Amino acid sequence: MVRIPSGSFLMGQENGRDDERPVHRVTLAGFSIARCPVTNAEWAAFRPFAYSDPGLPASGVSWCDAVAYCEWRGARLPTEAEWEYAARGGQEQRLYPWGDELPQIGAERFRDGPEPVGQSEPNGYGLYDMCINIHEWCADWYSPAYYAVSPAENPQGPAQGVRRASRGGAWRHHVKVSRCAARSSIPPEFRYADYGFRIAM
Repeated sequence: MVRIPSGSFLMGQENGRDDERPVHRVTLAGFSIARCPVTNAEWAAFRPFAYSDPGLPASGVSWCDAVAYCEWRGARLPTEAEWEYAARGGQEQRLYPWGDELPQIGAERFRDGPEPVGQSEPNGYGLYDMCINIHEWCADWYSPAYYAVSPAENPQGPAQGVRRASRGGAWRHHVKVSRCAARSSIPPEFRYADYGFRIAM
């Protein structure tokens, strides 16, 4: 786990998608977040299953599965605001955890699935795989209009919804890397091969 200090940041991206606007300043209390997504080996300790590589991120996990694992670990999922703040690594309004340039992904990477966690360069907070490898579940319900009504301190997302928020790029997309501000969502019961999670406290 990495301790993320309390602070504020500009959440969203003005020239991004509609659901990333308006850009708004958010203040967060300090929290801890895992250095990497949960791996197959870690998931198997909670819910035994057959896997080929213990270092790969646990994927095909629903939001409900992820919450159950977090509760077992005495942890929780990060909120969207916490995830974006952590992903930025202390760099205000940069597009990606490492800066503004989209990295070149070689054809040999992510051809058939995700790669073991921790293969990418860490961001300014020492976190790996932010915005790349798999989508990561967040705690919040998703609403495309939430930023217009989001509280300025420790936002938790809408009170209800039909889809849960997720963040990060994934191996199965043509563009493998997402921007820090990019949002995605699917229903909480869905299990997709490119969906996993990391824990927070």
